[in-house]
Amino acid sequence: MNTTMNKPKVPVSVFLFIGIIAISFSSIFIKWSTAPAAVIAMYRLLMTNVLMLPFLWRYMPEIARIGIKDWLRTAVSGIALGLHFLFWMDSLRYTTVASSTAILTLEPILVLVGGFIMFGQRTTRTALFAMIIAIVGAVCIGWGDFRFSGDALKGDVLSLVGTIAVAVHMLLGQSIRKHMSAFVYSFFVFLFAAAVLFVYNLFAQAAFSGYPLREWGIFFLLAIVPTVFGHYVFNWLLKYMKATSISMTVLGEPLGATLLAYVLLGETVTLLQLWAGCLLLVGVGLFLRSNEKETGVQHEVP
Repeated sequence: MNTTMNKPKVPVSVFLFIGIIAISFSSIFIKWSTAPAAVIAMYRLLMTNVLMLPFLWRYMPEIARIGIKDWLRTAVSGIALGLHFLFWMDSLRYTTVASSTAILTLEPILVLVGGFIMFGQRTTRTALFAMIIAIVGAVCIGWGDFRFSGDALKGDVLSLVGTIAVAVHMLLGQSIRKHMSAFVYSFFVFLFAAAVLFVYNLFAQAAFSGYPLREWGIFFLLAIVPTVFGHYVFNWLLKYMKATSISMTVLGEPLGATLLAYVLLGETVTLLQLWAGCLLLVGVGLFLRSNEKETGVQHEVP
């Protein structure tokens, strides 16, 4: 079955836009928090699981049919997502929002290469050219904030490792979502990711309690906005789009996060960043138009 069939009544682009805006808030909330990055990530995911738990019973027949192979792949996907949160969120302690999110632009390249190796997926020359345009735009957004020494370099390296981890997560998700619903996949991926972060926090001897009410509010906002309306939406979209295309739309995060950081954190926005943002959007639009014309990923489960 081609993914152009069974498209939702609401255009996919609407859900993509919602997801991009939602994940753009992630770095803002993290910057507002003073809790350790691993603690923020752990509670963000656990709160998401709690919100999803009342609906889990509807999916018990599907859960009972999951085989060991899919459980293992889901676990690895969850571990990769947990590592992404751990490294990327920690990077924001050392570098700017623009710099950290700009490094995330490497994600679609990694997913494109991984998709070719794992699934034999190919793309057009137009799509590759569009990807280059978008990545140049995203890198230009954070270029003035890149540093090659000190804490800023440490933050950039952490963001890079987190980007590799989320690429692994996206590729595994594309494979698993062929026969697993978005709800079940997301619930257990979030749970495995939270478990990884819980173990890390135990070894790091991080405090699990004693945080002021403001911090718990930030944890909850992270669960609702970038996790449910961001990561869950992207997991659901894997039924209708290739992982490469979804990763390309995530390139909108540097632009969204930079603009939000300007409004909410007082970080500067230059004319170069605004022009780079326009270049990024043009590149993403061209890529999606070209890449999604080809035969889509075969998915059967909503």
